[in-house]
Amino acid sequence: MRIAILAHEEFPGRAKTALGVLRYSDDDVVAVLDRDNVGKQVTDFVPDVQNAPIREGMADLAAEDVDALLIGIAPIGGGFEESWREDVRTALEYGCDVVSGLHYFLEEDEELAALAAENDCELWDVRKPPEDLTVSQGIADQVDAEVILTVGTDCSVGKMTVSMELARDAREAGYDAEVIPTGQTGIMIEGWGNPIDRVVSDFTAGAVEEMILEKGDEHDYLFVEGQGSIVHPAYSAVTCGILHGAMADKLVLCHDAGREVIHGYESFALPELSTYVDLYEDLATSVADSEVVAGALNTSNIDDDAAAREAVDEYASDLGMPASDVIRFGSDALLEELM
Repeated sequence: MRIAILAHEEFPGRAKTALGVLRYSDDDVVAVLDRDNVGKQVTDFVPDVQNAPIREGMADLAAEDVDALLIGIAPIGGGFEESWREDVRTALEYGCDVVSGLHYFLEEDEELAALAAENDCELWDVRKPPEDLTVSQGIADQVDAEVILTVGTDCSVGKMTVSMELARDAREAGYDAEVIPTGQTGIMIEGWGNPIDRVVSDFTAGAVEEMILEKGDEHDYLFVEGQGSIVHPAYSAVTCGILHGAMADKLVLCHDAGREVIHGYESFALPELSTYVDLYEDLATSVADSEVVAGALNTSNIDDDAAAREAVDEYASDLGMPASDVIRFGSDALLEELM
């Protein structure tokens, strides 16, 4: 499918969904929409993803060039920015489907829903959960697969990226591995999943368990995409629901190099790195003997490879376990511990 990705004023640093799709999706990205960087290329900013030109808006693209517009950014709270409306409207007038990971559901927007119906387009609100979810039965640990969950010191540290990289590299190494998508980006990439941060609180663990039961006897390894952080003042409930629902065998602790305060809540300092291992293992222990066995460090804010390697080595030393930046240095050290 040929897609355009909307990422106005946020590309690349605050466009996690856009970057995830550019890196892992099989779709052909024909353009990224960003008013701040018109005329540039994606790889001017991020060298290791699918390249595409950066355009000002949908009106700069021919209707026949695009099958779908994907909203590649999600502000805190998941609201819809009115400045995006013209691009969404144009996409629908072109006959393009629109894929959104917002908490604001496009299908409930009267104008956009009418345009979609008029032009025979689909509005896919990725964050709209199924209606038949239930509470957890506490049986995710009964599947045959080894369950590996990425957890974080904070939100936006790379949990989705690490999950995708580990699953892809495991497959390339000959292992039978599957991703369990729990957020909008993972769902867009994989084409299925449950948006855990939109699920009713009582059903969060059950929504994760349901996916593990669906895939757990078909594959040898399941890589569960983590969300948020157990210390995050806004998102800790989602993190706990995934941790208990997954009943994971092993955990990978993800961190952003140099981060000292919580993203979006800068008055809250991050705890010492060494405390996270006990925090996650102690919280999990009521349902599973989950163990943090490896670390993943995001060094994208460090330009020099030698300095990045030093940061990874320091992170591994602080945790007392293998660590890597899976984008910069590969995942071999982690897979040796996980597989």
